[in-house]
Amino acid sequence: EVQLVESGGGLVQPGGSLRLSCVASGFDFSSAAMGWYRQVPGKRLEWVGSINGVGNGTKYFPSVKGRFTISRDNAKNTVYLQMNSLQVEDTALYFCDRAGRRGQGTQVTVSP
Repeated sequence: EVQLVESGGGLVQPGGSLRLSCVASGFDFSSAAMGWYRQVPGKRLEWVGSINGVGNGTKYFPSVKGRFTISRDNAKNTVYLQMNSLQVEDTALYFCDRAGRRGQGTQVTVSP
């Protein structure tokens, strides 16, 4: 069974940083592309970025490019989302994703 467990969210001031983690199990993690998504209540799910299985290829949504970095540690079955220069508009529930499967999410709130 595929399981994805996100953590690392919290409350941070604008300009601050957070690092989210997602521990995966139930599939061959090292060969799986992984993604991060976010959602604000009442709005559609938004893709944040993705990383390939090896970890040497990433893509990002334009509004986060240059501020967010996705990485992975295949030995730990974990994918990370490093978020810097956070803005109020980044407030959302963040999910990691593997082929449409997501965890329960972790809340990120950016507020003065």
